Order: sequence, then structure tokens, then C-alpha cells
Amino acid sequence: MAIDLTALRAHFPSLATGLAFFDGPGGTQTPLPVADAIAATLTGPLSNRGTVSPSELNAERAVAGFRAAYADLLNVPANGIVHGRSATQLTYDFSRHLAKTWNAGDEIVLSRLDHDANVRPWIQAAERAGVTVRWIEIVQETTELDLDAYEQALTPRTRLVAVTAASNVLGTKPPVRRIADRAHEVGALVYVDGVHYAAHHLVDVPALGTDVFVCSPYKFLGPHCGVLAAAPEFLETLRPDKLLPSSDTVPERFEFGTLPYEILAGATAAVDFLAELDPGTGASRRERLTRSLESVHEHELTLRARLQEGLESLGDAITVHSKAADRTPTLLMSIEGRDAREAQEHLAARDVVAPAGSFYAYEPFTALKLENPALRAGLAPYNTTDDVARFLDGLVDFL
Repeated sequence: MAIDLTALRAHFPSLATGLAFFDGPGGTQTPLPVADAIAATLTGPLSNRGTVSPSELNAERAVAGFRAAYADLLNVPANGIVHGRSATQLTYDFSRHLAKTWNAGDEIVLSRLDHDANVRPWIQAAERAGVTVRWIEIVQETTELDLDAYEQALTPRTRLVAVTAASNVLGTKPPVRRIADRAHEVGALVYVDGVHYAAHHLVDVPALGTDVFVCSPYKFLGPHCGVLAAAPEFLETLRPDKLLPSSDTVPERFEFGTLPYEILAGATAAVDFLAELDPGTGASRRERLTRSLESVHEHELTLRARLQEGLESLGDAITVHSKAADRTPTLLMSIEGRDAREAQEHLAARDVVAPAGSFYAYEPFTALKLENPALRAGLAPYNTTDDVARFLDGLVDFL
């Protein structure tokens, strides 16, 4: 199994600029088929959904295609797919939906490893409902979650466990299935932020054991939007505030206002593009995605190993904070005695895009006492060994 990198990169106009992109965790570059799908849908004919005119039917097809594509990507029924403007917006929405079922004295469990999008909405909902927040701490030496602390945080009053499937700054991948199984034993729901995870792995929501999973297509070659996946039967139990005339069916009851049909078409095209990176002989889109994303994973691990070896050769000048045994191809690093923003500017002058910051990861930075900003190098399917060499050469020049 292998990806044809030359053919893959030819689909990305931004790569023709000569820039080497290491900012995938913040958003990947976009291939032409995604942009073409957006343009074709937007220029119509297009109108509000319906079953009469061609423009109405085009809108219906955009919605149905989107749900089918993300059903295949995430392995849930199509009517378990909810569109949102972003994973943050979806989490805020569902924090309000779920908080309706909480009572004063209930408890929720959050993770110090998470992006703030899977922390602050829950804390704010808990404050309004009189609910106690407990924490899963990080083990400093490994940057992994402290599962003993998790056991202590769980009680019969736990109503929700919110955890990331992969840290957007450290790359750490917690054992989500183990966490979910224990949560279910005490009767708690599990909400997983899969934004960073879905960019590097084929997702199987039932296998992860989570009740709700959110991701963002723009992290894996698609347009800016969010996707939430859950069992339709679970979604039927939630009653969001909504306009009276709007649909009360699942999943439409969670999607407020007219959907952005062109964005849905682009998000669908991203899934189709991923499925054809190394499709093998798979008959179904899910089978092609399985093969292609296995190849992406192997490619990114090879590049990560090269990047790590190069950083280690720089000795004490670079401190890599990403230490977990199981993690994505994302490395967070500090530079001894230097401001990471200066390194970002130095690399940018050499056409290497690698951001510095804390990346909305307030809890991990605080828990690990990391300097802010830090430099992050995140790999994507279109990265090459030449990109890695340019990143390392730029750091050597900076030092």
C-alpha cells in the first residue's frame, strides 16, 4: 500500500507556491475537487430544499450526499450525522441540550489533555446547572492521561465524560474505548472530540464506544465546518430548543436555519478524495477509505520518524513535549532560550509554514507548565521527506 505523492500533490494549487505546510492541525490545504464541488453546487441551479424543481433537488442531493459520506467515514447511520458550523459550535449546542438532563449535585468528568472546545462549553453548562466538574489529569513524564485519576473521578453521580481522541498539540491518543467502557459502567454518556484524530485515522464510532463524536472536515482536506456523529436512537432522546415550523426529525432538529449546501458538497468531495488516495480493490466507499487511510497513516508515521530523528540530533536546543507511546504525527516543541514566534517567522521567511502558540489547548499548557508560545509541527498526507528536510534545515539556521 502506498500513496502516489506526485499525483496527490498535483491536486493542491497551494502546494505549487513552493510552501511547505506543517500547520495541518490548524487546517489542511484544499484540493481542487473540493473547491470544484463547492463552486458547482453554489452556482446551481440551487434553492432551498424541496422535491419539485431542479434547484430544490440539488439542495436535497447535497444534504443526502453529505450524510452518506460521513456515515461511511465515521461508521454510523446517515441519520446520525449532524452538520455544524464548527466542532466548537456543535459542542456548545450539545452542552446545552445535555445539560437539560442534569440536576444540581450531578458530576461531569473532563480531561486536562483537551482543546478548550471540549472543556469550556461543559464547564459553563455545569456552572449554570449546579454540576460538579472533576478532572482526568495528565502524567507529566509521558503526556498521557492518568487513568488512575480517571477512576477516582468517576462516581455514581457522573453524567458525562468528555475526552479527546487525540490531543491537537501533543498528539497523545488516550485509550478512548477503555475510558468509554468505564463511563458507561456508571451510567455516564461519553462525548469525544475527534477533530485531530479524524485527520489521521479512519474513525469507527461504535468501536470507540463513544455516544457522541465530533470532527472538522477542514482538518482533512475539506471546507470549514463541523460534523457530529451519534446513534440516531440517542439523538431521538434529546429535545433542543428550535423554531416551531422547523423539522423535528433527527438529525434535522439539531441543524438551525438553512444549511450551507455548497459547504456540504465540498465536505462530501473531501471524503471521496480521501477514499481514492490508495483505494485498492474496495467495492464500497468505506472499504476504499479503510485502505487509503491506512496508507496515509503509514506515510505520516514515516515522516514523523524522520522529523523526530532530526530534532533529536539538535540536542538540548530543542525540547519535544510530545512523548506518548501512541500519538499522531504532531510534535510540540520549545527552543531553549528563544521565542517560538521568532522561529515561526524565521521558517516562514524560508517558505516553511509552522505556527507558534498554545492552539486553544489551555488545559494541557497549564497542566504541563509549558511555555507559551511553543512551536508545533503537524504532518498531513501531502507532506514529503523534502518538506521535513526543509523544516529541519530552517531550525538549524535559526539556532
